[in-house]
Amino acid sequence: MAFEIIESCVNCYACEPLCPNQAIYAASPHFLIAAEKCTECIGDYMDAQCASICPIEGAIIDEMGVALNAPGSLTGIPPELLAKIDQQGTAAVL
Repeated sequence: MAFEIIESCVNCYACEPLCPNQAIYAASPHFLIAAEKCTECIGDYMDAQCASICPIEGAIIDEMGVALNAPGSLTGIPPELLAKIDQQGTAAVL
């Protein structure tokens, strides 16, 4: 039971001070989570603190590989539109 920060992390330092278990640490090229320390904030908070503050959609995933802040969850842009932008480029969609 541990979350993982993936390569889309931009090292903004928002999550690191919020972790109640000091499981998040700076590494190159992005922050990482020490699996042995991560409790997913169970017993400390209702929501995972790292995901609650993370400004990057999809940067933190659970043990099943599911994004805690799924694409579109922060921006309000539907995932279908994001996929279309990725395929066609921004100018083609706008």
